[in-house]
Amino acid sequence: MHLRRLVALLAVSLTASAQLRLIPQPREIKPLPDVAVTSVTVLCNACDNDDLFAAQDLRDALTQRGIPTGSGLTVRLQRLAQHPDPTFTAAMQHEGYTISFDHNTLTLTGATAAGVFYAAQTAKQLFDTTASGFTLHPATIHDYPAMQYRGLSDDLSRGPIDTLDFQKKIIRTLAAYKANLYSPYFENTQQYASNSLPAPPGSISAADARELVAYAAQYHVMIVPEQEAFGHLHHTLTWEQYQPLAETPHGAVLAPGQPGSLALISQEFTELAALYPSPFLHIGADETDDLGLGQTKAAVDAQTLGPVYLNFMQQIDTTLRPLHRRLLFWGDIAYKSPDLLKAMPASFKHDTIAVAWEYNPHPKGFAKFIKPFTDAGFETWVAPGINNWSRIYPNYTYALGNIQQFTHDGQALGATGQLNTIWYDDGESLASNNWYGILFGAAAAWQQGESSISDFEQSYAQVFHGDATGKLNQAQLELMAAHDLLKTQAKVGDGSDGLFWLDPFTPDGQDYAAKIRPYTHDLRVHAEAALTLIAQARAANSNLREPDAVDALELGARRFDFLGLKFQISDEIATGYALALHNSTSTDKKTRELVSPELSDINGPDGRMQDIKDGYALLRDLYQTQWLRTNRPYALTPVLEHYDYTIGLWYAHIDKFKTAQRAWQNQKPLPPAADLGLPPAPNP
Repeated sequence: MHLRRLVALLAVSLTASAQLRLIPQPREIKPLPDVAVTSVTVLCNACDNDDLFAAQDLRDALTQRGIPTGSGLTVRLQRLAQHPDPTFTAAMQHEGYTISFDHNTLTLTGATAAGVFYAAQTAKQLFDTTASGFTLHPATIHDYPAMQYRGLSDDLSRGPIDTLDFQKKIIRTLAAYKANLYSPYFENTQQYASNSLPAPPGSISAADARELVAYAAQYHVMIVPEQEAFGHLHHTLTWEQYQPLAETPHGAVLAPGQPGSLALISQEFTELAALYPSPFLHIGADETDDLGLGQTKAAVDAQTLGPVYLNFMQQIDTTLRPLHRRLLFWGDIAYKSPDLLKAMPASFKHDTIAVAWEYNPHPKGFAKFIKPFTDAGFETWVAPGINNWSRIYPNYTYALGNIQQFTHDGQALGATGQLNTIWYDDGESLASNNWYGILFGAAAAWQQGESSISDFEQSYAQVFHGDATGKLNQAQLELMAAHDLLKTQAKVGDGSDGLFWLDPFTPDGQDYAAKIRPYTHDLRVHAEAALTLIAQARAANSNLREPDAVDALELGARRFDFLGLKFQISDEIATGYALALHNSTSTDKKTRELVSPELSDINGPDGRMQDIKDGYALLRDLYQTQWLRTNRPYALTPVLEHYDYTIGLWYAHIDKFKTAQRAWQNQKPLPPAADLGLPPAPNP
């Protein structure tokens, strides 16, 4: 499949600069002949502050691309009320817009501030930089969103915590691609005055929250905080004063029968409501796996899990009703009890929104995750995922398929929102790797029906990076092919961090080595093709936009390449030592003279063990640089310690191997491979 996609992408890349590539694709678009641009004036006459902000945001973007300010071309922003347009339909009123071009003027019209702003975001993408100068790709556009709520859930509790500046960058980027909701995910990383114990130093403060809310409002993005209120509370429940509230000792789930559970929820969400004034609060309530295993066992044994779970959800709703917010909750537990959902009180259905989530592709569709809620009368959102968790690089084959189909099915079944998700399960994934999935999620939620994956794959690099060559698109596909090779052919997962850290000399490592061995060459070819394409894209344009994301893409390719190299070299070490051991027993002098060079190839100035140690060391430094560009220092140390531990592990292999080299130099027999921690040589 990926070979065909690569061939197709190579073919279209030759003409990509002549095509109109937009993310999201507008609902109705009629391209017009290109216009050479010498300078641009952005006008917004008699505008309010919102539209003046949109105009300035557009000016800034064009200036950053090097387009001079002047009278060569005019871009005019205006409201529908002052400039009636019979083509502006009722469906376009809230966030829709039109773009037209006439008499060297690009006119952007919206009925609302959001509509004007989104017109300006599309206008940014109509300008192109070429070797000969600047070009406008004018078009007649009528556009409006398919889904009312288009958002991103950002995990701030599994290790990485975004800096405030990077959260602002996320806001700007979401808005640029017409998403209107950002949901920071908290287990224990929002600081609460009423509950100060769980949050680590340096996490999200009340001042951070207020500043981000004010910043996001300019971009028509609402901030909807998620504070886990049922499960995923381990970092709170490890504190001794909260032990009476834990379902199991130092577990992760609040015990519904404990009155202090609702008091804790009330304290935290009352503060959240004061900090984040959106119409929604997200209470989480997913993966309550411990429920019924501890304090609530008797209730679950008597009533079964569904009634106990949903009864506590009603109690949470009643407790938080004075805040006058609608409560989002994850749907993974409740959808398994469709009859109970239908029987829930009307007040609960009015107060809550079910967020159905599932992160893998499903060829037969996602109705089973959505319909239990829509059939029961709940407003429902869908939550796909970008598949970045615990991965060397996100698995975008899975992510794009999941986002495409789940969002399409959500629209077809009446879901009003999409909440794309980022998770950092093992605390290692890098934020700058995520843009590909974030942009496709925004496009899928805005566009009607099934968003085209191939169109997105052909548009991303030009729109996001200003890469007219299409080579960064091809690099993304190479890493997708690397994932597919590991998952579908080698069957060792899809490029997990665990595989990256695995010592091939261990029994577990040998099991995986046997599976991956036939594919290491192809894995490295894909990774190195990506590295070459990245270098070519940089050479063609030294001013690529979003350079941090290009660096992160390069690091992902380097990690894939190193993964293949590590298993190749480990085999060579085992084979080389087996040969040295065999030659060491020979009675032929010349054969015995081959032993020392063979040992040096394994452990010497350019030895294979040194290659692995040095590979981890280089990736460690590149990783640290990437982390600090987007995250607070909190939680970086454990990942760097993993690098340091693994480098130390290879130093231990090196030192142990030196004993064999010294034995040989002292005319003693070489020890068996197992004594050095080496596996047997693989079968040829």
